[in-house]
Amino acid sequence: MREKRWTIQDIPDQTGRVAVVTGANSGTGFETAMVLAGKGAHVVLACRNAAKADEALRRIRAAHPGAQVESLLLDLGSLASVREAAAALRSRHARLDLLINNAGVMIPPYGRTGDGFETQLGTNHVGPFAFTGLLLDRLLATPGSRVVNMSSSAHRIGQIHFDDLNFEKGYRAWAAYGQSKLANLLFTYELQRRLAKAGAGTLAVAAHPGWARTELQRHAGGLLGVLMAVTGPLLAQDARGGALPLLRAATDPEARGGDYYGPTGFLEFKGAPAKVRSTPLSREAGLQKRFWQLSERLAEVNYGF
Repeated sequence: MREKRWTIQDIPDQTGRVAVVTGANSGTGFETAMVLAGKGAHVVLACRNAAKADEALRRIRAAHPGAQVESLLLDLGSLASVREAAAALRSRHARLDLLINNAGVMIPPYGRTGDGFETQLGTNHVGPFAFTGLLLDRLLATPGSRVVNMSSSAHRIGQIHFDDLNFEKGYRAWAAYGQSKLANLLFTYELQRRLAKAGAGTLAVAAHPGWARTELQRHAGGLLGVLMAVTGPLLAQDARGGALPLLRAATDPEARGGDYYGPTGFLEFKGAPAKVRSTPLSREAGLQKRFWQLSERLAEVNYGF
């Protein structure tokens, strides 16, 4: 029997729930925050740029008068900022129902975060790993809470370069991006294993947006940029479509820990969200454990269950 097409109308009422969405000022993050606010959640827009966060707040309130939304300054490329944001959030909220780690960067020119990590590794993985760990007790204390990590189909080209995590031996933008997106899944699956072992009610799930037309692709230039511009209207979906897998992972009552959601169309580029499969490499328990231990050292955060 074919599964019913999942839509925003399938999202249960979110009244009374606190949801943090990183990178919520644009793209899939903004669409996720908009939908959750419309469903009654108290939404925290965790953004790097305060002015853009304020504009996103204005747009959400205009669309949903009376919506409960607030902003939180968060730069995932800075562990100092991550710690400050987590402390601020903890001072405001005793509960945390949804932590949606959406924010990320894709194939930028080579750079390092202030903490010395290659930009994509630091922003897409180390920052979210630290942020989640610093909020873990709030999540564990909230019945039905979830951590939702945004990965990508690019995890399929990903390898963890333990001997050169920061690509000091030669930068390859797509390889670095694939590494960071594989990291998101390794993090999700190992977190879920540890949550289950501890008997916790919190779930760790993941999603990918397919090919969504957002600012994430602003660094795509040259022939790739031309190709994306030509084929995008046919093969890609808008930011709202790209947010649907994230929203389903966050709100579907049938979701289980370790589930991975993505579009169901051609090559998972677009379409209704459903459970999809990640690579065998992403599901290697030994790799998950090894990378978790490394991540705790990099982030300087110890997950104590």
